[in-house]
Amino acid sequence: MTSMMLKEALSAADCVEQQLANDAERYAELGRKLRSTPFNSALTVARGSSDHACNYIAYLIMSRLGRVVASLPMSLVTLHKSPLITRDTLTIAVSQSGQSPDVVEPIRYFRDGGATTVALVNDADSPLAHAAEWAMPLRAGKEQSVAATKSFITSLVAGARLVAHWQNDPELLDGLAALPDALRKACEVDWSPAIEVLAPARNIMVVGRGISFPVALEASLKFKETSALQAEAFSGAEIKHGPMALIEEGYPLLIFATRGPTQAGLLALAEEMRGRGARVLLAAPEDVATRDLTLPVAATPDLDPIVAIQAFYVMAAKLSAARGLDPDHPRHLNKVTKTH
Repeated sequence: MTSMMLKEALSAADCVEQQLANDAERYAELGRKLRSTPFNSALTVARGSSDHACNYIAYLIMSRLGRVVASLPMSLVTLHKSPLITRDTLTIAVSQSGQSPDVVEPIRYFRDGGATTVALVNDADSPLAHAAEWAMPLRAGKEQSVAATKSFITSLVAGARLVAHWQNDPELLDGLAALPDALRKACEVDWSPAIEVLAPARNIMVVGRGISFPVALEASLKFKETSALQAEAFSGAEIKHGPMALIEEGYPLLIFATRGPTQAGLLALAEEMRGRGARVLLAAPEDVATRDLTLPVAATPDLDPIVAIQAFYVMAAKLSAARGLDPDHPRHLNKVTKTH
């Protein structure tokens, strides 16, 4: 029986198509607002998969627009009641449900203090959507599986749309328009070699760097969530600062080597880890001869993580079933998590 997680992952291209068909003028208006507003700081507010999406959005903002972006420790607002300076701040929240108090309260706090607040949220009638000045719907439709898939992909797309309109970049906008077809192709990529390696595994290290690191974070979470597989995500630059002590003969290592300036270092890392006995699963584009898994690519490298996680989700849903688990009902987890 096909899991809801797999069905929803496979529907991501249609959801992205729906998002791109709507709210174009709203994004253009937001882009004009961002270009005309001087920001002293930029913050993201999110938990779980949504926080991984924020990592991707932050990377795009920093690399393309030169604004430093930090992840807000929400307890500073919700628990410590810290007197944070909010004016001249851009605050971006990402959420599937828009229900968690520790995401909603900071957005209210920053908006009341004069910040520009943006919510990329799937539920357009949620408390978060009402709290933010700019509520941008993900348009992923209702997500029933506990494991977020289509809502995560649409979060990445919404973040990239925000950046594209802020930067007013026709190339990135064109790349976004081509994403639905790229996502459909990504669903067809064969990652079965990963299932053969990971079905009996007990742990795994997931590696990325730069723009691929958010994908490593998300993949690590999904391994834990849907396959009860102890997984840790690391930047390729951090492996030699301690995590390499975990490497032993046959230790699984999934490396996301997307296109861009970090790719060469990740390919070299894969070869080194093979030499140390690790069971490396190198995910790289088809022009990389040493790859174990083929990474699909988008129209521009900055969008590659979106199609990379699409290919991963299809494999992850099948891996969960191969391990005798139900990815739609992970142990101890609920679809909506409310923390303070």
